[in-house]
Order: sequence, then C-alpha cells, then structure tokens
Amino acid sequence: MEHITKCAIFAPMKTEQIFTAFDVTAHVQDVVPLNGGHINDTFRVITRETTQPDYVMQRINHHIFTDVDLLMHNILAVTRHIRQKLESRGMTDVDRRVLTFFPTHEGKYYYHDGENYWRLMQFIPDTMSRDTVNADNARSTGLAFGEFQDMLSDLPETLGETIPNFHNMEYRLWQLREAVGADAAGRVAKVRDLIDRIEQHADDMLLAERLHRSGKLPKRVCHCDTKVNNILFDVNGEVLCVIDLDTVMPNYVFSDFGDFLRTAACTAPEDEPDLDRIHFDLNIFEAFASGYLQRARFLTDVEVHHLPFAASLFPYMQAVRFLTDYVAGDTYYKTAYSEHNLVRAKAQFRLFECVEQARPQMNEIIDNEITRVKL
Repeated sequence: MEHITKCAIFAPMKTEQIFTAFDVTAHVQDVVPLNGGHINDTFRVITRETTQPDYVMQRINHHIFTDVDLLMHNILAVTRHIRQKLESRGMTDVDRRVLTFFPTHEGKYYYHDGENYWRLMQFIPDTMSRDTVNADNARSTGLAFGEFQDMLSDLPETLGETIPNFHNMEYRLWQLREAVGADAAGRVAKVRDLIDRIEQHADDMLLAERLHRSGKLPKRVCHCDTKVNNILFDVNGEVLCVIDLDTVMPNYVFSDFGDFLRTAACTAPEDEPDLDRIHFDLNIFEAFASGYLQRARFLTDVEVHHLPFAASLFPYMQAVRFLTDYVAGDTYYKTAYSEHNLVRAKAQFRLFECVEQARPQMNEIIDNEITRVKL
C-alpha cells in the first residue's frame, strides 16, 4: 500500500523508553531499525538476556489506520484463533508460525506516548522474506494464503474494516465519477478516452457486489495485502507464517486472490510506460491457483469459478484508483513526475485487458485444479 501520508520524523533512541511500557521482563541491549514496509516504522529490540527472545516494536501509522483499537482487535482475534488451530494440530513450534503480541502494563496491546501509537511482538529468528516471484514461491504463497483464510473461515469474532472501502469497487468508481465531475486539476478532457474505456467495463466489474447482495458471495476474513514479502519463510524456504496483518478485515476472497496476481503475474512494473512490455504470466497464475485451491477448502463453487474474475478485477480497480488521483490533481499517491499517475492508470488498464484476454485459459486452469484437488 503506497500512500502520501507519512509518519513524522522519529528519534530511535526513544524506543528504549517505550519498550519499558510493555509487560515483558527483558532488558534492552540495542534497538535497530528494520528495513521493509512503507506504512509503519519498525525496530528490532535486541535483549541482553540469552534466555529472552528479541522483539519487534512498531510505530503504527495512525494517519492510515485511524482506529487503533479496532486495528489491534482484528489482529489479536486473528492471531489467537490461528494459535488455537495450530496447537490443536499438535504443532511444537507455534511461536514461529503465528505472530505473538504483548500487552502494556495497563493491559492494552498498544502504547500511546502522547503522539504516536506503538505495539510489541516477538521477533522470529532464522527467517527470511522474498521480494521476487517465480512459479515455485507463487505456489508457496498460494498455499500460505489459502491456509491462512482456511484457518480463519470459522473465526467466531466479527472484524471491522481497518481501511473502510479499501477493496470496494462501487466506492472506487464513485470516487472516479466524483473526481471527473469536479475536474479540479483540469485534466478530464485529456483522459476522456481512458475514462470512457473504464466505464465500458464498469458494470461487469461490479459482479462481486451483485453476487453478494443476492446471497451467493459471502464476505470472509481476508488479508487484503497478499504479496510474497508478507510471508516469512524458514532458512530452508518453507513457509512459516503470514505477517503484516494490519489490513486483515472482511472482504470477498477475490481480494486475496486477485491482489496477489495483479503484481506477481504482471511482466512489468505497475508504472511501466511502454505498454507493449505488459503481459499476464499464466505460469504464475497456475502456480498460485494450485497452492491456493489445495488449502482453501472452505470455498464455495461460486467463489472458485469466479477466481479468474478476481484476476481481472484488481488491475481494473487499480487503474480506476490511479486515474482518480490523476484527475483530482495527485492528492493521494506519491508521484515522481507530473504524469506518473496517468502512466500508472494506463499500465494497469493494459494489464486488465491482458487478463481479460486470458480468461479462457484461466478458466481451464481452475477446472483442472479443481479436478486435481478432488482426486
């Protein structure tokens, strides 16, 4: 998730004082920033005691996640439920397979220092994450997110939306139409053709909302940010656990399936200006679908047979979001040059067109995977 709002500059030395607000017995030897992640500021707290684990302390970006109580309620509900599932299976390394959070001395699972919000979790050693996708780790990612959703399919608690309307296609089209009507930056005339092309597909892309209203498509507990770098692997390359749970909330399964493929199965960056370089990699689709369907045993026939639609939906949705920001005057996404959002919108729409062309092959892949899983 890339957003224009950034946390304020922070002095890392203060983290030692904040650490003492949490109900743990360890003492700090050092605090070092951890790279990765565009939303929260993350630090590794190295402890003095060899008998104590190290910790990860994060400053929550409350400009994006404005309801910190709801945010932590969601995360705790999810991690506790997964922990129970793993323990019931007799797992002996549960602390490596689900994130562990710690309360403050007052019993809250975040600390407010008067300006910023902090949380503390256990550091999982001897792990790695990946930033590039190939067929092997696409399948591993499908297995991981399929199992993640499967374990949470019977979660008894109700979760809230940490970012309201995050993957709501109706809302994203409404935003575009509002921006076009206002034409605040005087750019509508320049992009009228792209607007019209997007509108030609609008009704088809609202399929999920229609299926939901007819009672055919439920909302599930979804991760809503399914990237390969949101999974921890052990040193042998085996999946350990899903991380970065801030966006876990109710949504259609299409969110987790389609959002991964939007970036992972595209042969070019999301802001590629040369549209001829943009293609949809069916090998990545097949690998991810294979892993996902093997573990996501809760899926209904409607959900399974519309997974190719999910692959189309997310580049379309992102094209709408980039174009909306361009028309509005670049008020949301960070841009490197004046036409950056327009370049992004065109690239995502081209990817959408490529995915649409691949629908017959995707349908065949899904049918084959269903047959294989049922054998």
